[in-house]
Amino acid sequence: MTSVSLPDPVVLRTGPPRVDVRALERALRERAGGEVRFDAGSRGAYSTDASNYRQIPIGVVVPRTVDDAVQAIAVCREHGAPVVSRGGGTSLAGQACNVAVVIDWSKYCHGLVSVDLAAKTCVIEPGIVLDELNAQLAPHRLMFVPKPATHDHCTLGGMIGNNSCGATAHAYGKTVDNLVRLEVLTYDGERFWAGPTSDEEYAAIMRPAAAGP
Repeated sequence: MTSVSLPDPVVLRTGPPRVDVRALERALRERAGGEVRFDAGSRGAYSTDASNYRQIPIGVVVPRTVDDAVQAIAVCREHGAPVVSRGGGTSLAGQACNVAVVIDWSKYCHGLVSVDLAAKTCVIEPGIVLDELNAQLAPHRLMFVPKPATHDHCTLGGMIGNNSCGATAHAYGKTVDNLVRLEVLTYDGERFWAGPTSDEEYAAIMRPAAAGP
């Protein structure tokens, strides 16, 4: 009989995360750009979304740039604090609520970075609202076609997280059907682009691994 080593089981943790909140807040203020909010009013405001769920967060970070958010997540990782990304707060099932540090992308990280007219694609920051994106794309005769009911205040980051669709999905598909590539940041700090990869790109990615340490 073959012996198989299995990973340790995942155990449900009860109660709030064991985080030194004061040390976490201090480190975020020192190292993360943007707004750092740990006051009761801000935590209460971010405790719910469009659902009936309510989870009071540990604190809130409103990054001014994507790199600010990267640094904030690194600080949270070092302090063992969970993180939840938040867009427009239009989630109906509590996706934007948790006993965690909330990263609110909507206030500052809402830029249309570039438009490729030939490819009919664009690069955006996660906090841009769908209607605002389409208003900026309209002069180019382009639009991002999935259109949920909350199109006037839902963000593209939230749409990606929820794979939003809406009334136009029958004609144009869901959000996932209209994505080309994603820049991904993991909690462990890995940052990379994910999407269709040509043979040349794949070879370039694998080249450092083949060379060894």
